Amino acid sequence: MVVSNAQGCGTSRVEEGAARTDGYHLVVDALKLNGVSTIYGLVGIPVTDLARVAQASGIRFLGFRHESAAGHAAAAAGFLTGRPGVCLTVSGPGFLNGLVSLANATTNCFPMIQIAGSSERSIIDLKRGDYEELDQFAIAQPLAKAAYRVDRAQDIGLGVARAIRTAASGRPGGVYLDIPAAVLGEVLDAEAGAASLRQVVDPAPCQLPSAPAVDRAIALLARAQRPLIVLGKGAAYAQADTAIRQFVESTGIPFLPMSMAKGLLPDDHAQSVVAARSLALHDADVVMLIGARLNWLLSHGEAPHWNPDAQFIQVEIDPTELDSNQPISAPLVGDIGSVIDALNRHESTARINAPQVWQQMLAAKSAHNVASMAARLAARTEPGKPMGFYAALRAVRDVLARHRDVYVVNEGANTLDYTRNVIDMYLPRHRLDSGTWGVMGIGLGYAIGAAIETGQPVVAIEGDSAFGFSGMEMETICRYRLPITVVVFNNGGIYKGDGVNSASTDPSPTTLMRDAHYDRLIESFGGTGYFVTTPDELGAALAASIAAGQPALIDCVIDPTDGTESGHLTSFNPAGIEKH
Repeated sequence: MVVSNAQGCGTSRVEEGAARTDGYHLVVDALKLNGVSTIYGLVGIPVTDLARVAQASGIRFLGFRHESAAGHAAAAAGFLTGRPGVCLTVSGPGFLNGLVSLANATTNCFPMIQIAGSSERSIIDLKRGDYEELDQFAIAQPLAKAAYRVDRAQDIGLGVARAIRTAASGRPGGVYLDIPAAVLGEVLDAEAGAASLRQVVDPAPCQLPSAPAVDRAIALLARAQRPLIVLGKGAAYAQADTAIRQFVESTGIPFLPMSMAKGLLPDDHAQSVVAARSLALHDADVVMLIGARLNWLLSHGEAPHWNPDAQFIQVEIDPTELDSNQPISAPLVGDIGSVIDALNRHESTARINAPQVWQQMLAAKSAHNVASMAARLAARTEPGKPMGFYAALRAVRDVLARHRDVYVVNEGANTLDYTRNVIDMYLPRHRLDSGTWGVMGIGLGYAIGAAIETGQPVVAIEGDSAFGFSGMEMETICRYRLPITVVVFNNGGIYKGDGVNSASTDPSPTTLMRDAHYDRLIESFGGTGYFVTTPDELGAALAASIAAGQPALIDCVIDPTDGTESGHLTSFNPAGIEKH
C-alpha cells in the first residue's frame, strides 16, 4: 500500500514496509536544512500541499491575497536579514504575478527565491495546451539573477542549494526555482531522498579587496579637498554598521545617505549632508560610493548635478558594474564589510581629515535648508482648508521621533518625496521604499515582511494611488494580527486630486475618489480605522495605533491641490504635455 497524501505531517511514506518520501517533503526538508523558517506566498494548484507540509513541519507560511505582495514581503525579508526570502506561487498567471516582485528584488539587489509549481514539460514543449501552460523557466531567466528547473525529485536538494547560493552570493538578487507538479508528486526512497539534500556552507563568502586597490583609494581621499561619501542601500544591507561608522567618523568626511541607507548613521549626525545634497554633489571633488550606483537616482554622475571634474571611488562586489556611467578612478572590488575593514586598518587612514572649510560650507548650507524646512513644517493650515503634505508629515514626524524603533515603509509620488525629506531615520535598515525602480505596490508587502522578520512595529506611509496596488493585503495584516499601521495620504488622485477631463464626464486619468473612506476597509476585516482631517487628529491616531500594536489604518485627508505631477520626476514627463 502506498500512502502518498502530501497533507501528512511526517516526511516518510510506507510502501510494503519501505520508507518513502515525495517531492513536497523534499522541498520542505531542503528549506529547513538551510535555515528557512518562513515562506510567503499564495496557494493553489499545484503547490497547496507544499504549503501544508511546510506548515506542519514548523515552517511559518504567510498566505497573501496577491502574489506580488507575497514576493515583495520575501524581498524585504532578504534585505533585512541578508538571507534569501522565499516566495511560493502557483503556476501560470500566479507565477507571472510573483515575477514582478522577483524582478524588482533583482534590480534592488535583494536576495529572494520564488518557487513555483509548473505544468507538464512534455505538454508545454509541444504546445499541447496543458493547465496554465507556460514556459515559466524561459520567461524568468531574463528577469531574475538566475533561473533553475528541477526535473527529478532526487535533484530538489540540489536545486534549493543552487538557488540559495546564487541569491545570496556576489551581488544579491532574485532566483526563480521551477518545480513541475509531477516532480512535487514524485515518490522515491526516503533514505535516498534524505541523502540528496544539501546544506549550503557560507553562501555569501567574503571577498577581500586587493592591497593596491586599498592604497589607491586611500591616496585619492587623502588628496581630496572636498571629499564626499555616498551611502546606498547596499551599505545598509551589508550590516557592516560599526565599521562604516568608524570610517566615516575617523576621516571626518561628510556623508550623504540614499533613501534606504538613511539611519545607517543617524540623520542628525554632524557629518550628514542630507540637507545639503545638491551642494555636496555639485562641489565634491572626490566621491566614495559605498553600496550605491551612479544610476538615475544619482543623475548618472553627470553635470550639471555633479562636479564634472569629480573623481570616483566605488566599493563594488561586481566588477562589471564599475565604469557603467562614469570612470572609476579607484575601484574597490569586494564585499562592503571586507573593504571597509581594510580601509579602517590601513596605516594612512588615520591621516585622512576632510578640510574644515568644506565641512563648514556644507554645515552652513544644511543649517539654511533645515531652517527653510522648519518654516514649511511650522506653517499652519488655513481654517476650513484641508491640510497639505507638510502639515501631515509634521504630525507623523513628531510621533515617530518618540518611536525610533519603528520600521517605516514609504511609497507614492509626492508622498514618497515629501516623507523622505521630512522623516529622519536613526537606526539602520528601518526605512524601506520604492527603491531603484521607483516601483509602486511594494508598500504592504514590505510592511508585512518587516513585521514578520523583526517583530517590531511598522508604519507604512502610502499615497492613495500606491495603496491601491496592494490594499487587499489589509486582510492579510488583520488575519495575522500584525503590528502595522498604514497611513494613507488621501488627496483623491494620482499625484494630485484636482485633475480635469475637459472632453467628457469621465474622471481625468489622474483622478481617484476624493470621498473614499479607506479606514472602512480595515474595519471590515476587524482592524482599527481612523479618519483624520487635521494634524492633531493624525498625531493622536498614529500614537494610539503604535501603542496598541495591532492592525490599523489611518485615512488622512490631504488637500487635492497639494503636490506636483510625478513628484520629483517631473522632468521625465514628455515635453509639451500640460500639467494640471
